[in-house]
Amino acid sequence: MTDAPPLGLTPLINVSGTMTGLGASISSRAVREATAAMMGHFVNMHELQSHASQVIGRLTGAEAGFMTASASAGISLAVAGCMTGMDPGRAEGLPCNPGPRSKVAVQLGHLCHYGAPLSQSVELAGAEIVPAGQSTLCTDHSLRRAMGPEVSSALYVVSHHVVHYGQVPLNRFAEIAREADVPVIVDAASEYDLRGFLADGADLVIYSGHKFLGGPTSGIVAGRRDLVRAAYLQNIGIGRGMKIGKESIAGAIVALEAWETRDHAGIRERERAALDLWSAALEGIDGVTARPVADPTGNPLDRLEVTIDARVLGADASGIACALACRETPIIVRNHEVELGCFQLDPCNLKPGQAEVVASALRELLTNHEALGQLPKDLASARNGGTDGYLSWGDAGE
Repeated sequence: MTDAPPLGLTPLINVSGTMTGLGASISSRAVREATAAMMGHFVNMHELQSHASQVIGRLTGAEAGFMTASASAGISLAVAGCMTGMDPGRAEGLPCNPGPRSKVAVQLGHLCHYGAPLSQSVELAGAEIVPAGQSTLCTDHSLRRAMGPEVSSALYVVSHHVVHYGQVPLNRFAEIAREADVPVIVDAASEYDLRGFLADGADLVIYSGHKFLGGPTSGIVAGRRDLVRAAYLQNIGIGRGMKIGKESIAGAIVALEAWETRDHAGIRERERAALDLWSAALEGIDGVTARPVADPTGNPLDRLEVTIDARVLGADASGIACALACRETPIIVRNHEVELGCFQLDPCNLKPGQAEVVASALRELLTNHEALGQLPKDLASARNGGTDGYLSWGDAGE
């Protein structure tokens, strides 16, 4: 049911999603082989990046593209490129000397935390955030006001972490930015749509190569050729610590090419079967309600939202999520909304047989009233966004 990872690491079942803390995704054999094969060769990295640019352009419709260490790195490099242009002296001067146009406009409702503060990705380049609007409402005039003469770019975030109402939509966001001659950067790290954001007016779009694409750890920067080149130039400065290896570029190229031929409909069918199986396992359990919910950013993916009535069940959503994660083979659920009394089950990273293991574990736990009454509440850990794992890492005896 679960094959063990190398190095004696604990096998786990991921029903949380393409999360960095779980290794993001599982790569296909073709991606693994391409990654390994590149390890045995020297290459001219600019030539390899040029090849990547051609593939990125074909899939996204961009004029050019390159690969970097991660989507987070892509944000920093894109922001930096919009500040420095093709001036290598200015690129070397970051982050201490960002120049006169060193601000980035962002809707306040988009200033999220995705494992680190989004604002920090901007500030690493030496730029300063100009928040537009309030967290739950950004008007056109609020965004226009944020587009002052010191603004070199405007950042738009597509994520389940952001506020999903009261925000200026991308096409309108891009129109307002164009009025101020400000390029638009879109953070679309975990999105299926490789073409829509550029079509809606973005100048640069950043994707993760290791989430839905299933490549090695990598970030993809795509868009206007002049801005892509300026962002790539940052590898002589702040990008040096964000560099990507030849092997990751090779694997990410194969992952991109596989996206064109992937059986997306077949994958959706298998995912729906898992949701049906889990729904059936939870049916009839007092205090438990399950329903499929659509992905909040429009990805073609449904998840099963499991709502817990703690007064009836005798345990809350955080305790159940913790208990599943503490099994001999941990089951990691999507727990970022447990304080609302629910968690989600994401089917996109299942290996064969794992859907059945999850269904059995859910039924076994949620019908064991004695065990439920002893579960701890774990709200603080979920709310702290995984920080506890970093604080405890390296303790004596670990």
